[in-house]
Amino acid sequence: MKTNPYAHKYKVINVDGTEVLTDSEGYIQNLDEWSEGFAHALAKEEGLELTDEHWDVIHFIRDYYHEHNVQAQVRTMIKHFKEKWGPDKGNNRYLHDIFPMGGPQKQGNRLAGIRKTKGEH
Repeated sequence: MKTNPYAHKYKVINVDGTEVLTDSEGYIQNLDEWSEGFAHALAKEEGLELTDEHWDVIHFIRDYYHEHNVQAQVRTMIKHFKEKWGPDKGNNRYLHDIFPMGGPQKQGNRLAGIRKTKGEH
């Protein structure tokens, strides 16, 4: 399924002159419409300037989802980024610091064009 049938309210993100629908929380409606431009536009709307570390997480989330067809758990991200960045940055606190609006599973998933984690409110 490419669109979210459960969304009742929508908003529009302007991505390089194209309108992309999200639900009221900013989760993309059509997963095929994701682009790096979408991530930039949503990040700007959320007051976040994307760094290389943000992109590392965004690409990890997308790659994991496409490989496993499920969102990565935070502990999986921590393990991966601890190996990649070392213990000072590869931890839960740092991931939540760089994604201050819900951590990597909420804000990270939104920016990566991945839906809410199952059971997320």
